[in-house]
Amino acid sequence: MERRTFLRAAVIGPSATAFSGSLWLGAAHADPAQPGAGPYGALGSADANGVQLPAGFRSRIVARSGQKVAGTSYTWHPAPDGGACYADGTGWIYVSNSEVDPSGGAGAIRFSATGAITGAHRILSSTRQNCAGGKTPWNTWLSCEEVDRGYVYETDPWGVKAAVRRDAMGRFKHEAAAADPDRKVVYLTEDVTDGCFYRFTPTAWGNLASGQLEVLKAGSGTSGPVTWAKVPDPSGASKATRNQVSGAKRFNGGEGCYYADGVCYFTTKGDNRVWKYDAAASTLDLVYDDSLVTGGNAPLTGVDNVTGAASGDLFVAEDGGSMDICVITRENVVTPFLRLTGQSGSEITGPAFSPDGTRLYFSSQRGTSGSSSGGITYEVTGPFRS
Repeated sequence: MERRTFLRAAVIGPSATAFSGSLWLGAAHADPAQPGAGPYGALGSADANGVQLPAGFRSRIVARSGQKVAGTSYTWHPAPDGGACYADGTGWIYVSNSEVDPSGGAGAIRFSATGAITGAHRILSSTRQNCAGGKTPWNTWLSCEEVDRGYVYETDPWGVKAAVRRDAMGRFKHEAAAADPDRKVVYLTEDVTDGCFYRFTPTAWGNLASGQLEVLKAGSGTSGPVTWAKVPDPSGASKATRNQVSGAKRFNGGEGCYYADGVCYFTTKGDNRVWKYDAAASTLDLVYDDSLVTGGNAPLTGVDNVTGAASGDLFVAEDGGSMDICVITRENVVTPFLRLTGQSGSEITGPAFSPDGTRLYFSSQRGTSGSSSGGITYEVTGPFRS
């Protein structure tokens, strides 16, 4: 992925925002743009699945909570959440968490090279509130429990090997994880209003059984250099992990987390921000901050899960807002890529691209019913840029 430098937002139209320069520029200094600006153009009318997409794109529903996945014996789980894709021969697998408590866990759907569904299966059972997670370079799925003193479980997307609880990665209200193969660490977000941002360094890369958990330390601002400090008690038995290190940087509701080309991007829902930790430079900065968008026209609200495309673009899902997945482009434009209609009681979760980058998977966690039993998982195909 191409490395990018994003900074604070300046509104340039009712549905598009641009980033420019090394300091925030007001609207009068931004380049002009029209609604729907960006690489894909404006959203069209809702299709038969209630999805608004740019011209050339189409959607299909691949699974519904409480119903058998087509052609399989697996009943798709309730409240589908974080997800990822894995190459499977000439096809691929899409993994999805289940954010319910009790009886959470994760399931998976297998696809052929043509995109046909060839199977579905459970990969994790009897866990709690499995929200987001992250893919490892050795092709496992880290499923994270979003409960107090929750665990991270390492699972097999193929469902062959038993899931393993990874205690050394800490016990806290886990949200997402992102592996950094360059520094051989895993970054972790925490979903509480005064949460922290963590990194876990395994004793041996590829084995998460043991290692060191650290918390990020930084100044009170939104940008600048950072350091890391060891968490004395990752189990959180003596004191919550976020409260063990003086000077730990606080984040208002950590959500999605994604690593590419030396940078870990993560989101915070309490203040609608997208952050970047530049691991090479050991600095923290903002990618997007809706409080800096003037005129009340922020294109991205309720920030949640985040993933990246081969093009270098970020795709950020909304929890609420307009029920959009917004794209933050490599040209520093923020604009809606898709919108779900008639689902204001839900949230968009689990965006992930197929290995060839031609298909985007995601879920509406509660669908049109507003209930965890009403989850819908989608696939979008079309001319994604490379």
